Amino acid sequence: MKVSLLALGSTLVTFMAVSAAPANPSLTTLPVKHATSASTGEDSTYLRVITERAGKIVATLGLPDSAAFYRVRTIVKEQYRALNAVYTERDERLKQLKDQQPPADKNTSDSIKKNIQQDVDARVAKLHTAYLAKLATELNPQQVDMVKDGMTYNVRTVTFRAYEQMLPQLTDEQKKVIMDDLIEAREHAMDAGSSEKKHAWFGKYKGRINNYLSSQGISMKKASEDWKKRKDAAAGAGTK
Repeated sequence: MKVSLLALGSTLVTFMAVSAAPANPSLTTLPVKHATSASTGEDSTYLRVITERAGKIVATLGLPDSAAFYRVRTIVKEQYRALNAVYTERDERLKQLKDQQPPADKNTSDSIKKNIQQDVDARVAKLHTAYLAKLATELNPQQVDMVKDGMTYNVRTVTFRAYEQMLPQLTDEQKKVIMDDLIEAREHAMDAGSSEKKHAWFGKYKGRINNYLSSQGISMKKASEDWKKRKDAAAGAGTK
């Protein structure tokens, strides 16, 4: 595990950080809703950001008309909004627990935190299922995939291509295992509340992938070194 993760530290992670970065850095981490407008009850900055983010994702789908665009944009925006509400409530509950006087003992505190997280997980899972059902009423499976990739900065595709470039000897079966794990990571990442947490899900699954490849007799350290040599050689040839 240690070898495989370190092997990707200076290559695959760097490659992803550059290639998977959102086009608009201001949208990397969606702001948590705080202050609200007295007239609308909503934070206008937050709503603007998630609307813009949803619009950028939906604009890639090639929808037939503006009506379809706005319908799908609303679905995506409302998913961001609903997830934010869950995570905001969670943070408030955790803050109340932390500020409680007298403070709860460790066992009680741990039990409350566990219950809060279980509640969050259940609510997020319900939102996830409902969200995909709504998207399916407007989009085909390929377009739904594009929405998922858009919500996760296309890390699935970027990571898979990096593995292919690093390991050109991969078999079709090995590629399938890698892709299946990245798709599973994406299902979790699309529900995360920040860029950092989205990338953390992919990081977790990359560890699983690297362990799998090591079990297949692939030295990730050597693969990383060889990949760097190939890139350096290509860069040198390009400057001549």
